[in-house]
Amino acid sequence: MSSSQQNRPAKATEPSDSLNTKDLRRILGSSFLGSVIEYYDFILYATAASLIFDKVFFGNLTPGLALFASFGTLAVGYIARPLGGIVFGHFGDRLGRKKMLVLSMMMMGVATVAIGLLPTTATIGVAAPIILVLLRVVQGVAVGGEWGGATLMALEHAPASKRGFAASFANAGAPAGGLLATFLVSFVSFSTGDAFLEWGWRLPFIFSAVLIIIGMVIRLKVAETPIFQEMDAKATERQQERKTPISLVLKNHSRTVIITLIASLGFYTCQGVLTSWGVSEAAAQGVDRSFVLNTKGYAAMVTIVVCLLAAKLSDKYGRKTILTIGGIAGILWAFPAVFLMSNGTGWGFAVAVIVGNGVIQGILAGPIGAYISELFPANVRYTGASLAYQGSSTLGAGFTPMICTALAVSFGITAVGIFWVAILFIGLIAIRISPEGAALPPKNAASAPAEAKLNA
Repeated sequence: MSSSQQNRPAKATEPSDSLNTKDLRRILGSSFLGSVIEYYDFILYATAASLIFDKVFFGNLTPGLALFASFGTLAVGYIARPLGGIVFGHFGDRLGRKKMLVLSMMMMGVATVAIGLLPTTATIGVAAPIILVLLRVVQGVAVGGEWGGATLMALEHAPASKRGFAASFANAGAPAGGLLATFLVSFVSFSTGDAFLEWGWRLPFIFSAVLIIIGMVIRLKVAETPIFQEMDAKATERQQERKTPISLVLKNHSRTVIITLIASLGFYTCQGVLTSWGVSEAAAQGVDRSFVLNTKGYAAMVTIVVCLLAAKLSDKYGRKTILTIGGIAGILWAFPAVFLMSNGTGWGFAVAVIVGNGVIQGILAGPIGAYISELFPANVRYTGASLAYQGSSTLGAGFTPMICTALAVSFGITAVGIFWVAILFIGLIAIRISPEGAALPPKNAASAPAEAKLNA
């Protein structure tokens, strides 16, 4: 018996007709908690970039330039995410989803704790922002590999009729991580008072070490997906294909990558406008910092609930239907949200973010993992899905705060609304012209009719 045959999955990890089994509960919990921890680290940085880093690492610049530079370091992490998707996707499609998830979590934890220990510009000069950018790159690579693995661990273990709901646990972990990061920053800000900008901001970053230990224990107990195990058992006949998944994706599935990347832009643009630019805009207009952070946390609670509900509905009505509803709602809400975030009132910011980030982004987040993943065959699914999703994160969330800041300064906040509507509209078109992937059998790379149709 070969080693690949010996490594075939145990009966307990085979897909069942229900998600309510011991193994599937552990798998879904692992996807959710792993994403919570990874995105706690990643979104913690976004919060710090909006409120802290312009003063700590770029205090020698004018306020406008300092904020722009701070958002620039935020964008670096998003630029690195597609690289993480390619690298982790390559090895995830060759060596397994689980191994890459463990490695991505370790990288994220080390980078985040190091940011918490990094001396400021006042102490070590220009070396501080340079090191900050390098650590942000590591964060970006790590989270770029996280999403694909966490989504596929859930999706490839789940029964076909519940894949959308199962895959959404990875996406639901992102706002939960943001919730944890936001509330912890708010609590530390309140507790440390004037010392927050001096040393208090470091505590949430250092606290990541505790979360990483918990996450590693959970991840190491989860079995590899049966779909990957099946491919591993056929390693001899698939050896050439699995060797360079990125070349296969670019050669055979490039149109799928482009369409799904554009379709995902609306989701990430909502995040960039509401939770990064909107936070800094509200604070600049005089809204209390603690109120802004707490409201952002409450919105994340709504996002989690709506995300899971939207994913469940996508199993019944289709991914495209739910994503279309979210896209139209986003277009209708864009201008009201921009003006509410800029009117200098707490209630305005709260309504804008809870509806926009909580409800609309939740609708878009729910089906997006399954929507993208089901359009790629199993042997390149980690690479293809990660490249599309992380590419949209770079363009949608990475550059949006900088673009919105520049537009608001140059043309006023109406230009921010026009930009936001344009991105949502383009994403809506991509969703409508793509095939529905919910009927795809995920086990066989050869039987992917919707994906083949998209690339025809």
